[in-house]
Parts: sequence; structure tokens; C-alpha cells
Amino acid sequence: MEHYYTNQPGADSMEQTFTFDLRGREFRFITDRGVFSKNRIDFGSVLLIETMEIEDGMNVLDVGCGYGPIGMTAASLTPSGRVMMLDINERAVSLANRNLAVNGILNAEAIVSDRFSSVPPEQKFDVILTNPPIRAGKQIVHGIFEDAVNFLAPGGSLWIVIQKKQGAPSALVKLQELYSEVREVAKKKGYFIFQAINS
Repeated sequence: MEHYYTNQPGADSMEQTFTFDLRGREFRFITDRGVFSKNRIDFGSVLLIETMEIEDGMNVLDVGCGYGPIGMTAASLTPSGRVMMLDINERAVSLANRNLAVNGILNAEAIVSDRFSSVPPEQKFDVILTNPPIRAGKQIVHGIFEDAVNFLAPGGSLWIVIQKKQGAPSALVKLQELYSEVREVAKKKGYFIFQAINS
């Protein structure tokens, strides 16, 4: 089976659209085959979106953005800030940029990137958000946690959603090794939201 974290999905295109309310705003999404959770926004992403703390003026990074729901919502919460959205999947990035345009969001952009590879090394963010690609394996997921440290501003936070059965306990241990403070901000239906703070 082909995974959604493939650079160029081979599945034939069959676009669809739906609307979804997030943080008090209705968004319209164009999705397609070969991207994560194409029929509706997955529970974990919704929980992260409803939990994440983003203030206006913050600069935000969404790692593994898919077709854009997390980064788009973040951009709507920080209208005077900027949001960079990353995904290895070219089809997902194309959809994310179209979804930004469809929803009139001008302070965000999606780019093709293998994790942080396309981010300038000197760039720092107040918040990094990720619903990590669990099926890519623990090495990739924990690598995101490790690399995020280098892109967070002092006092900045990494926000993660992860299921207990898909590695939340080991993720928590890894985060506690890397960050000065780690909080369990929410837990629902086996999903955890962790906030890891950069000292």
C-alpha cells in the first residue's frame, strides 16, 4: 500500500470538497486521493486544532501539513503573524496552497519539504505544530521532535498529537529528554496532546 508521505503519490486524482468548522470558523477544503485523511479531518488533527494556543503575531510552522487544516486554522488565529506549512507529499502541498487561496488566507504558504529540509536554518518559530506521520516509523517521528528544537524561538512550543497505541508513551519519554518542560495538555479517545517548551 502506498503511504501518504510519498513524495509523488501514484494514485489517480479524484478531487472532492467538504466544509468543516474549526475554532469558530467554517473552512472549505479540496482533498484528493493519495493524501492523509482525504474524506474528513481526522480526530487527532481536530483535537490538536481545538487545543493549540496561538496568539496574534506569532510565527508558526506546521510539519506534515497535508491539505492544510492545522496550518490554515493557525493562520486564522495569527493574522499579523506568518505560518509556514511543510509536507513531503507534493499533491498535499498543492492542495494546501489551493485551500489557503479558497479560504482567503494570505499569511501562510505550503512548501514541499522532507521534514525541516526546506526551512532556512536560521529561521525560528514561536509555535511548531505536528500530527506526525506515525506510519513512517518511530525514527522519523522522533526525528521531528529532535529537529524542532533547532527551529523554536526561546520559550517557543512544539505541539504534538499522538495516539497511545501509536507510541504516545515513548514519545513522551523522548520529548522529556529534549525539552525543559513537557505538558500533557489534553487526552481524549486515546489521543494525547503534548506541549514541549523550548527553554
